[in-house]
Amino acid sequence: MRTLVVTLAASFALGLHAGPAFLQSRGGGHGVHGGEDETGPYELARNWPQPFARQGYVWGSQGGVLADTPDRIFLLNRGELKRPADVPADFAGAWGLLGRATDPTPEIRNCIVIVNGDGKVIESWTQWDHLFQGGHGPHSIHLNPYDPQRNIWVVDDWRQQIFVFSNDGKRLLKTFGEAGVTGSDEKHFGRPTGIAWLPDGAFFVTDGYTNARVMKFDKDGNFLTSWGSKGTGPGQCQVPHAIAVDRTRRVFVADRGNHRVQIFDQNGKFILQWTQLRSPDYIYMAPDSRVWIADGVTNKFLKYSLNGALEYSWGTYGTFPGGIWGVHQFSVDSEGNLYAAEALGGRTQKFTPRIDADAAALITPPAPAAATDKAVR
Repeated sequence: MRTLVVTLAASFALGLHAGPAFLQSRGGGHGVHGGEDETGPYELARNWPQPFARQGYVWGSQGGVLADTPDRIFLLNRGELKRPADVPADFAGAWGLLGRATDPTPEIRNCIVIVNGDGKVIESWTQWDHLFQGGHGPHSIHLNPYDPQRNIWVVDDWRQQIFVFSNDGKRLLKTFGEAGVTGSDEKHFGRPTGIAWLPDGAFFVTDGYTNARVMKFDKDGNFLTSWGSKGTGPGQCQVPHAIAVDRTRRVFVADRGNHRVQIFDQNGKFILQWTQLRSPDYIYMAPDSRVWIADGVTNKFLKYSLNGALEYSWGTYGTFPGGIWGVHQFSVDSEGNLYAAEALGGRTQKFTPRIDADAAALITPPAPAAATDKAVR
C-alpha cells in the first residue's frame, strides 16, 4: 500500500501563521507591540483556578480537563505534592515549577475536582480516589458528545482501566479493564490513553503506551475489533496518545512517539498520515471541520485543515502565567473559553477569547449533541 504523506515542514520551519487573516498583535490588534504573541487570540484568566490542595501541599501533574458547561469544569489531578519551603503557600500547581517537580511521588487524592467559571471548587469526587490508588493518577477525561446523560469517562493508564461515572458523580456506571493487569486481549488494556465516539455510541480507545493499538467497541461496550502494533510503518504506532473522529467517520490517531497523526477508516484501514509534528499530545476535531493539536515539544496549539494544511499556531513555552508546558489535554466550553491541562507545568489554565479576536483563529466549541448528530447523518 502506498503511503500518502502530507508534508508540513515548511510551515513548521517558518513557525508563522498561514496568512495575514490570522496575524494578531500581543496587545489584541491595537497598534504595534514587541515580543511574542504568547496567548494567540486569547486572554489569560489570571489566578484561575483557586488553589484546592490541602495545607502544606500543591496539586500534582494535571492529566486532563473537561468543560461540561462554562460554570462546571472538571480538572483531572494526579494527586497532591508536598510543598517545599521556598514555594509560596498560595501557589497553585508546582509539578513543573522552575523546571522541577516538587516531589516524584504524589499522594493520590482530589483526583477529580470540579470548579466553576471563576475557578472556585464546587465539587471534589474524593469518594472515587480509591480507584486510582497504586498508580500515578488518572490520565484523561472525556464526555460522549452524543450522550444525553452526559456521563463522564475517565481513563487511568497506570491502573489499566476506564471508568464511566454518572454526571453528578454519585454512581460508577461501568468499568472496563482489570485493575493493575496488563493484557492485549479484548478485555484488557496496555496503558490506555484516550477515547472518541461515533454517533451511534460506538467508541474507539487508544491503547496506548504498552499495546500501541486502537480498540473499537460497540455502544454497549462489547469489543468489535482492534488494529495496530508497535513500529514505525503505516498502521503501526509508538504511543497512540489521543484520538478523534471527523464527520465522515475517519479516525485520527495522535501517534506521539512517531511524531505524526495517522488517519484510518472506522474499521482500521490505513488512509494517510501527517508528518513533521514533534509530539502530538492531544487532538480535537472541531465542528468547523478543523483539527486542533496540542504539541508537547513545541508547546503550541496547531490548527489544521482536514487535508493536513497548517493554518495557524500559537503558544510559548514557560511556567509563567500564559506560557505553557506540556499541554496533555484541552477543552473548550460553549462560550469559547479554552482550558489547558499541563502535565509538565502542573496546572490548568483558562483562556478567554479576546474581544477583537479573529473568529477563525479561535478553537470552535463542540456542537450540541443533537446538532452534531444531525450533521453526521
